[in-house]
Amino acid sequence: MSEFDFDLFVIGAGSGGVRASRVAAAHGAKVAVAEEYRVGGTCVIRGCVPKKLLIYGAHFAEDLKDARRFGWNVPECGFEWTTLRDNVLADVDRLEGLYTNTLNSHKVEVIAERATITGPHGVKLASGREVTAKTILVATGAWPLIPDVEGAEHGITSNEVFHLDACPKRIVIVGGGYIANEFAGIFHQFGSHVTMVNRGSDLLRGYDAQIRDRLLQISMTKGINFRFNARMERIEKNEDGTLCVRFKDGDPVAADVVLFATGRKPLTDGLGLETAGVELDDKGAIRVDDYSQTSCESIYAVGDVTDRLQLTPIAIREGHAFADTVFGNNKRKVDYSCVPSAVFSHPPLAGVGMTEAQAKNHYGTVKVYTSDFRPMKNVLAGRDERSLYKMVVDATTNKVVGLHMIGPDAPEILQAAAIAVKAGLTKQDFDDTVALHPSMAEELVLLK
Repeated sequence: MSEFDFDLFVIGAGSGGVRASRVAAAHGAKVAVAEEYRVGGTCVIRGCVPKKLLIYGAHFAEDLKDARRFGWNVPECGFEWTTLRDNVLADVDRLEGLYTNTLNSHKVEVIAERATITGPHGVKLASGREVTAKTILVATGAWPLIPDVEGAEHGITSNEVFHLDACPKRIVIVGGGYIANEFAGIFHQFGSHVTMVNRGSDLLRGYDAQIRDRLLQISMTKGINFRFNARMERIEKNEDGTLCVRFKDGDPVAADVVLFATGRKPLTDGLGLETAGVELDDKGAIRVDDYSQTSCESIYAVGDVTDRLQLTPIAIREGHAFADTVFGNNKRKVDYSCVPSAVFSHPPLAGVGMTEAQAKNHYGTVKVYTSDFRPMKNVLAGRDERSLYKMVVDATTNKVVGLHMIGPDAPEILQAAAIAVKAGLTKQDFDDTVALHPSMAEELVLLK
């Protein structure tokens, strides 16, 4: 018999924790996973999945208008937030059941309690039960940051936004990252008056500047308001329940909802990591090596709690690689180079590899190819909105080192194109590929 209760104890049943649990169990390990909220984690329960369903719902606003130009006799349509909200939450329930069934089918013990670490091999549950494990994996993810401003308690985060009782007539979204821009597009399409408040001067830092500028231009044309370099002073709640956001400079903004989208913090507080000597960085993230091992030999960490790349597919890969390394006799690590990402704004944007600025800093000399075009659907619909595709090439080798785009279906197109960038193909390889006509994606092989 083992001297431990479990071979592996996982804290957190999000994307990384579920994958690690399942794969480790498939390798023959005795596994338990503790989750204090709901199985599925941020992505499934309060992130990517419900947000994408809201985005699908938001797209119908323009599609219904455009349909008239395509010959459809579409009457004036009203939108019911509660119908979409309830259907989205029901699908979240369905997915949580599937994730739980996956763990059960692999004989992973699912413990619906908060768990904290008591030592290199010890875990204590909220019920008071104490267990031991040869290996402990921390996969608790991250949590929304709330600005230190007077009246912040009157605001909400992306955790609560899916549960609103009604669609706000006026919403202030604080932040300039992907969550802020995505919900700005969503609520604007639902008919809300949207004001984005950003303490800096840039949106979506990390994405290519030309693509970011195009999104800003389109968003402003649609009617989304922006307040840059805005320093919030306080949020006041009026007697009628409405809110007033006041700034150190500039006029106040009235709102029904204030949504904080100001970043996410690794969720390590109160986990007891110090009892095992697990080191954290200055952001509170768990320090790990290339194989997700912490400063304590028996404790590992994957996903957003490590703050390497806060992306669901990365957490899944880290969890899988950990399980293969520790329990599958297959030592391997995750390749973080050339990871594609997307912002499901309105319209969406996506990118892979280096931005133009990054490539210039790295290679010195680069070639940039672009296609700035009006999608065929927009032409007939009478919309002036233009798409932009951009390719960044190392001038010395002709290798494509970055690909960035904004426009309808950009994330769907980029996923396939990212394979070519990851494989190190050249601009000539793209040029040698026959265009698939008529499509937006054909612009990738016609860039000039």
